[in-house]
Amino acid sequence: MKTSYKAMQVSRPGVLELVERPVPRPGAGEVLIQVQACGVCGADAADIEKAAPAAQPPRVPGHEVVGRIVALGAGTPGIWALGQRVGVGRLGGHCGECVQCRQGRFQLCLNQPVVGSTRDGGYAEMMLARSTGLVAIPDELSSEEAAPILCAGIATFNALKKCGAQAGDTVAILGIGGLGHMALQYARRMGLHVVAIGRGADIAADALALGAHVYIDNRAEDAAARLQALGGAQAIVTMIDHAETVSALLAGLAPEGRLVVLNPGKGPLQVPAGLLVGGQRGILGSITGTPYDNEKALSFSVLVDVRPRIEVMPLEQAGEAYRRLKTGDVKYRMVLTMGHA
Repeated sequence: MKTSYKAMQVSRPGVLELVERPVPRPGAGEVLIQVQACGVCGADAADIEKAAPAAQPPRVPGHEVVGRIVALGAGTPGIWALGQRVGVGRLGGHCGECVQCRQGRFQLCLNQPVVGSTRDGGYAEMMLARSTGLVAIPDELSSEEAAPILCAGIATFNALKKCGAQAGDTVAILGIGGLGHMALQYARRMGLHVVAIGRGADIAADALALGAHVYIDNRAEDAAARLQALGGAQAIVTMIDHAETVSALLAGLAPEGRLVVLNPGKGPLQVPAGLLVGGQRGILGSITGTPYDNEKALSFSVLVDVRPRIEVMPLEQAGEAYRRLKTGDVKYRMVLTMGHA
């Protein structure tokens, strides 16, 4: 094994720098991963821009990581082996001791690192990871395909499972980007009547090709009224950070319908209490999920042939990938590769 590895670290807020670091040894309950691919996610932008200058060494972003285990720390469970291909998502591994863990709600662990934010992530050739955060990767998926499923895939897959809709029900997907393009595929293959809601007519063809039965341009028409004309949505799954748009769409929910929020956003939702009480409608948030949830999403993706639409760039071009992410010049996910097979 080499004694050093390349990494793209946040040298100062908003700036990525290519550096060489010494290869670390995994501690107790950790593994060392030789990274093959790492997706570039919208949350990475916040990690890069809000990085703490005092962090030493500076943080390495990236939380859609796929690679092979090259070293095992003491106490690593026997289900993980050298050479095994694994993934790590945003949630870096539960502690197993807090109240949430004792209740089996590992995704809500109170002592869990956030990969790429509070712990170094995958914009690098090597990465340390907690064994409790590891995800087994199916052979049918390439590392580049699997990487975005570890965040964009699991987030939308779990949201659709939680939304309360059953086969044949109408579900609206608000925001046809990195997450939305996965949600459309999953929803269609779950047997739902899928309505895509986006901005502009230019993405209509893509939305329909990805799985939507209906496309609504919310710049050109009243999306809530259109949903009601379709009988109301049993669920609206939103990926966007625009509280006013999300709030206006609540009127498109059917009785007992649910709004599922994936983007925390910056502003508060405006929710008429009568809309909730009168039709027994609900609002819930959804984060990514446990490693087991992630393995379910990966397996389902293989089973029903869902794949992210990706563009691939080498690690050294992470700064360019970040710039394109910021400008919205990506269809639909960017993946960095490290050159390891």
